[in-house]
Amino acid sequence: MVPRHKFDLSLLPENPDLTFEQRLWRMGVRFVAGVDEAGRGALAGPVVAGAVVLPWEDDCLIENLEGVRDSKVMTAKARTHWAEVIKAIALALGVGFASAQEIDRMGILPATRLAAVRALAKLDLSVEHVLIDYLILPEIEIPQTPLVKGDARSLSIACASVLAKTARDAVLVEMEKTYPGYGFASHKGYATEAHRKAIAALGPCEQHRCTFSPVCDYYSLFPPESSCS
Repeated sequence: MVPRHKFDLSLLPENPDLTFEQRLWRMGVRFVAGVDEAGRGALAGPVVAGAVVLPWEDDCLIENLEGVRDSKVMTAKARTHWAEVIKAIALALGVGFASAQEIDRMGILPATRLAAVRALAKLDLSVEHVLIDYLILPEIEIPQTPLVKGDARSLSIACASVLAKTARDAVLVEMEKTYPGYGFASHKGYATEAHRKAIAALGPCEQHRCTFSPVCDYYSLFPPESSCS
């Protein structure tokens, strides 16, 4: 399920902040988890969700995490650096995966929710509220606030986006070793021209999402013998 809220982009803060977290903390809600995903639009590999609970008693959170942004606007080097800072500061964190096969079987939106639920399940504390980037998780009973552009508005969600992105990138780098020739380590499974050409030349591998074009287009011309049959 995706919320249909509109948001005036002119109201975006310069950097993600703690407005939503502090509102909840003032109400006595201490364990607030930010949740975000990476890899939803890729042609290959898993969709990955991160969940991060920041400490409510740390008055220096903004300063200590001043370089954290929506992971999509950060460099790989910056993401790697800030992921380590987040891990050192967070009260709890978790990463959840949904495989290419699960994406094909249930669809990308349910698979994204599955990854998010798995990330939350890995937190070693009882989450009281979830701030999540543009999703609703009907699978859990925890109160939730879905935010349009959440990774640009909430520091907890931005931290989760960095955690998810760095975890997924590491998986795709390893995938390159098992499935050479596709360039997974460079494009991370997204639909670059080089990736499309590799699919056309080599055919998809078992880590490709068979329900995504151009992977399914390839199989309409060359029916599969195994993984996507």
